[in-house]
Amino acid sequence: MVTNNKPLKHFIGIMFQGLFWLLPIVAIMIILSWLYRKIELLIGAAFRVIGFSPEHNMLLWEVIAIIIFLLILYLLGWLIQTRLAHLFELIFCKIPGYSTIKGLVGIFNSSKKGQHQVLVVAVKGFGKEGYNIGLMYSQKESIIKDHYTVTLSMSPIPNGGFMFEMHKEKILIIENASFDNNLQYLLSMGTKSFADILNTEPKELNDLMTFDQWLLSSSPTKETL
Repeated sequence: MVTNNKPLKHFIGIMFQGLFWLLPIVAIMIILSWLYRKIELLIGAAFRVIGFSPEHNMLLWEVIAIIIFLLILYLLGWLIQTRLAHLFELIFCKIPGYSTIKGLVGIFNSSKKGQHQVLVVAVKGFGKEGYNIGLMYSQKESIIKDHYTVTLSMSPIPNGGFMFEMHKEKILIIENASFDNNLQYLLSMGTKSFADILNTEPKELNDLMTFDQWLLSSSPTKETL
């Protein structure tokens, strides 16, 4: 007699959705907490030198520490937009493994600009009809002229997938969509449409930006001195 295990599969599937939704949040909280504690210890030592004892003024100290922590994060964010950040990278690149780790982390940063940002795209060619939603981690031309690399991730566990070399005419850009939006789409297993995730109305294909148009709009301009 075959037992019906659909409720169990449903439970496991929803459980994994919750897990993969929670993991990035937990990871960010752990990293921020670790950074905060390290900065708090360093700043606390500096404040003790001038006679301020954090242990006797905990509420005031926590407020001061949080403000300083946020200011440091702001300065770091400003720093990476300057040429000074490039100098630091040249130094750290000498450390074995730094470039590899930086590259892996940078893959998921959809806030980057130009030919290094993550694009969410609709591509034609994997079925007789319709389109597939995928990612472009880089917009550099492939070894095949006018072709670019598109990745299709698996659902609901997006740690695998397939890479394809697509002609630029078959690539359409889903504007204002990010890596995180695509992750939500994969984890939902199609129960949420991209229109739901982006909180927008469905669009006609002709309304989507072509990859050629994106290349023109993202072409670098001369910096003013």
